[in-house]
Amino acid sequence: MVHFKAKTPILAAELGLIQSVVEKRSTIPILSHLLLEASGEYLKITGTDLDLGLTTSCPAEVEAAGSVTVPAKRIFEIVRSLPDGEVSFQSDASNRIHVSCERSRFKLTGLDRENYPQLPQSPSSPGLSIPAGIFREFVQRTIFATTQEESRYALSGVQMEGHPALGTIRMIATDGHRLAYVETQLKDARIPDLKLLIPKKALAELLKIGSQPDEPVEITRDENHIHFKLGRCQLSSRVLAGQFPNYEMVLPKENPKIAHVAASLFCAALRRVSIVTDERSRAIRLQVAPDRFDLSAVRAEGGEEAREDFMVSYSGEEFEIGFNSGFLLDFFSAVPTGDLRMEFKDARGPILIRPIEEKYDYKYVVMPLRV
Repeated sequence: MVHFKAKTPILAAELGLIQSVVEKRSTIPILSHLLLEASGEYLKITGTDLDLGLTTSCPAEVEAAGSVTVPAKRIFEIVRSLPDGEVSFQSDASNRIHVSCERSRFKLTGLDRENYPQLPQSPSSPGLSIPAGIFREFVQRTIFATTQEESRYALSGVQMEGHPALGTIRMIATDGHRLAYVETQLKDARIPDLKLLIPKKALAELLKIGSQPDEPVEITRDENHIHFKLGRCQLSSRVLAGQFPNYEMVLPKENPKIAHVAASLFCAALRRVSIVTDERSRAIRLQVAPDRFDLSAVRAEGGEEAREDFMVSYSGEEFEIGFNSGFLLDFFSAVPTGDLRMEFKDARGPILIRPIEEKYDYKYVVMPLRV
């Protein structure tokens, strides 16, 4: 038995935040439900698919403390459809939940609260604390480089490392065709020696949680889980299996051909030319010449083609290289403005791109295509 009231806009926001964590398939019915626990002056909301678990909370007027499970999608749709005001929840002994707001009345059926899985608890030992603003930027600069192939477990997440001797943290992601690397020093912070392979889904959920830039993200780990605490939210995720590749071997050491280019100029030209690329390879040809980049693409079907050139700062020998346009457009979503330094070895070597004025050490490596 539980009875509480909450403000509809606030409750709808928290229910919306947790929807993507809930199991969508019906193989285990309890996983399609949320656990609501009311006590004191707060309502705690928990959702899980067993790989990922998220707990959040909101203020509530609790008249009878207790807990109940509710169908996640249905309760969210109900609450967000209600007018701004106060919504009341009251359960009975048969797991029925009565929801009311002004002239609206609903009756839902929950499942036995005792069957709801218990989320793993974060260890009490100290872990890594990083400002939410830095953490968010690190994730945005790496998450797009993870693989889409579910079978390649070690490449379907982002590697996070702490290096106490250097006073730095870094994140790295790769899908085998490109690699994103970002590192920074954390002043006055305790940095543990760690390596965490964080699933992409966990990071995507953390990006949805609103926070102030200086608010800390607390990260701890036990044998099987990584735990994150950010404000009112706590998220736990299974550790990814597999060995992350030796990314330092991938970072080019000697790329003598260097060009400087405006990110916005390159991005705009690339978007236009990529309109006619082959949908499978998305191949673009880049002609690098003194003071000029020439982008071109050809679609075999129909004989379509596009070409655009623009000014850059480059004084080396002329050469031609191909690449997947989508890989560079992903990079520009993280670095849309500013000047870039592009480093080439030859027509067959990887391209290394880095922002010239950047508060972090950010590197992006793209393997070339034969075009």
